Amino acid sequence: MEVGQGIQKKRADWDFSGEVAETFVDHVRQSVPYYDDWQDLICYLSDFFCLQDSTCYELGVSTGQLIKKLADYNEHKPKIKWIGVDREPAMIKKAKEYCRETENIDLYCDDILLYEYEKTDFFVAYYCIQFVPARHRQELFNKIYERLNWGGALVLFEKVRGPDARFQDMMNSLYNDFKMRNGFGAEEILNKTRSLKGVLDPFSTEGNLGLLKRSGFTDITTVAKYVCFEGFLAIK
Repeated sequence: MEVGQGIQKKRADWDFSGEVAETFVDHVRQSVPYYDDWQDLICYLSDFFCLQDSTCYELGVSTGQLIKKLADYNEHKPKIKWIGVDREPAMIKKAKEYCRETENIDLYCDDILLYEYEKTDFFVAYYCIQFVPARHRQELFNKIYERLNWGGALVLFEKVRGPDARFQDMMNSLYNDFKMRNGFGAEEILNKTRSLKGVLDPFSTEGNLGLLKRSGFTDITTVAKYVCFEGFLAIK
């Protein structure tokens, strides 16, 4: 099944391996509202948490667009260590090519659940944790909270479900309209939905807040919201 940009996937079998990396940036920009604008917002938020000697992480770094943008935005703080982690070799290869001229970026092909993080001031997860199996999510949030320095932050962007069936129907309809306006065909939209079954498992706003609160966060706010997409800022 084609899901757009020539990407072929099977039912309930979406992943980010192989050829996906070649067209990933175009595909995700066409699929996610305000994709670049909200990356800019994350850069602006980094001013409050990324110090001269900070270590900072992006989880699910994909092709390196955001981590390079963060490093370039903070180029006046060259001692910051920017570390990106992604389990897909093709994504890490593409990210290393894209970030090769930025000396303070290190990229690792590893599972974000298993990676040994240093103490950090800043975690970013940009549409990443929604792909982590639900049974492992609390464990990951616990790990993020434990590795943050006091006063450090997690910036979390996720697709979110509606609070009830009526709102969920409205959000699905509006999101499908968005994708059609951006050039996806009806068959591509349906195929993408079929490929994501059992793979993309978004929680509601309250579900994400519950994960954050159970891990220890108490200072949490929404920093961006558009229909079924939401950005959270959680400070330790």
